[in-house]
Amino acid sequence: MVDDNSLMNEAIKEAWKYQGLTYPNPAVGALISDKFGSILSCKAHTKAGAPHAEVEVIKDAYYRLTQDKKIQKFENSSEIHDYLIENHNDIFKNYTLHVTLEPCNHYGKTPPCSHLIKELKFKKVVIGKRDTNPKAVGGVEYLRKHGIKVEILKECCACEELITPFLKWQKSNFIFFKLAMSLNGVIDGGIITDEASRELAHRFRDKCDLLVIGGNTVRTDRPILDARLCEGKAPDILIYSRTKDFDNSIPLFKVKKRRVFIDDNFTTLKNYKNIMIEGGEGMLKATKEIVDLYAIFHSPNFKIGKYPELSLKLKYLFGKNVANDMLIWFKN
Repeated sequence: MVDDNSLMNEAIKEAWKYQGLTYPNPAVGALISDKFGSILSCKAHTKAGAPHAEVEVIKDAYYRLTQDKKIQKFENSSEIHDYLIENHNDIFKNYTLHVTLEPCNHYGKTPPCSHLIKELKFKKVVIGKRDTNPKAVGGVEYLRKHGIKVEILKECCACEELITPFLKWQKSNFIFFKLAMSLNGVIDGGIITDEASRELAHRFRDKCDLLVIGGNTVRTDRPILDARLCEGKAPDILIYSRTKDFDNSIPLFKVKKRRVFIDDNFTTLKNYKNIMIEGGEGMLKATKEIVDLYAIFHSPNFKIGKYPELSLKLKYLFGKNVANDMLIWFKN
């Protein structure tokens, strides 16, 4: 018997690798398997504007089955759609597609995934969660209308947790806390993680529209808080501080086209969608009631320093290696 839940879990894990990088799109994973449940390909949506997870996994599976190198030169979603429709020769008719979120059914920056799946005549599509975006819904009905078997996994909590940011963006905003921690639990005293982790943190900043930081950190570290390690944009800044007296020569104040707010509350957050918080013990305590997810970079090294004195009850969601470190996502 093919275990749909196990296959879906593989698609979920692939999607989590790109969590924090897909804004304003959801993180989505997709997997193609044969009638025995053997995995042919597993891919994810990597960033807004890039092909959706379904297109990425079908493109890769097509190459694996045909060794047609022409497909590899296409990066634009529309071009991939067109080439697959013209050249698939029904090779997917005995394959099943697992996707963590209902395939889109509208023309946006990319053509509808539901139309591509229909044209390629997949045997079955298994979906982890229905899409709540009114613009994209209808994929299930479209596929069933055209004779493709569709199954929706009941109460796939892992699929819903995966798109927590997307669900939050639709209603208000999404707030996550990025934290670096040594193996023995120290979170202060300068650089803790290696460059690969810091580069990924800058990629997170590049996708955020607001970065929240504590006043003491600003005064002590005098940071610029940009995304230079990935050549990305610098988000607006909220400095959480009781006092508004800061040295204007601190680099973060010199970034062009950036808005900097200084306040002793979090009212400013309501004006932003994708919010990242950085800091230490003080910020952890101040924000523990408003944070949705924690992205904690764990270093394998011990460090001398202060241990945070606070209580947080977290649920593990996903972990991956980032060079010598490990990034772990937790739910508040």
